Amino acid sequence: MFTIKKYVVADSLEEAYKLNQSRKANVLGGLLWMKMGKKTIQTAIDLSNLGLDKIEEKEDCFEIGAMVTLRDLETHEGINKYFNDAIKNSVKSIVGVQFRNSATVGGSIFSRFGFSDPLTCFLALDSYVKLYKGGIISMKEFVDMPYDNDILEKVIIKKDGRKIVYTSHRNISTDFPVLTCAVAKVDGKFEVAVGARPQRAALVLDEENILSENPTAEQIKKFADYVESKLVFGSNMRASKEFRSHLCKVLVRRSINEIGGM
Repeated sequence: MFTIKKYVVADSLEEAYKLNQSRKANVLGGLLWMKMGKKTIQTAIDLSNLGLDKIEEKEDCFEIGAMVTLRDLETHEGINKYFNDAIKNSVKSIVGVQFRNSATVGGSIFSRFGFSDPLTCFLALDSYVKLYKGGIISMKEFVDMPYDNDILEKVIIKKDGRKIVYTSHRNISTDFPVLTCAVAKVDGKFEVAVGARPQRAALVLDEENILSENPTAEQIKKFADYVESKLVFGSNMRASKEFRSHLCKVLVRRSINEIGGM
């Protein structure tokens, strides 16, 4: 467990930002990952009074506040309908309902954990983060940015008509994922995000135009091999790099075939 010296419920994003410039300060999300470590936090910053716990559907996008819980994502009818349950599928295996009622989108995305299911899914969407000082940044850019002391306000997902499928493999249903995979099709082109390699999620585009709009089995196999060749895999207690490498091709093939049936 951690120890907090000073606890502050921020009255504004500006106050939260100024407090967070100290190395000994921490922004609090759902606290579910933070409680696993042992550290002393000089100043704990609570964002719960800043109205960041809402999902807003607009004509061209969904805006998801940083304090929205993973359970809120899982049960949101508009998001589930528009994205073919992909976002729901990306969070439904994360521990249990009680856990997802506390874990926040901000904690999952800002931390950019390798095992983050939502990060993999959002990376395959036309998504953006809105940072208090940094402004709006595409998820494709944000995923590789170094950590800083900015404040994540919201995640923005554009409604661009893409089809998307999310899959993951776990040794036990509620354990950390062995590998995560999100495949999207937009304007006849495919994009693939793969996470839990065990490194953080990475995006692979069909830059060689391997897939046609209605790909054949041979094209799908070739593209799955192409995706695997573009990524680096590692080993940990859950799986070897060789298994993850093989699994990547399997999940990519299954996901493309599933999109074909949508």
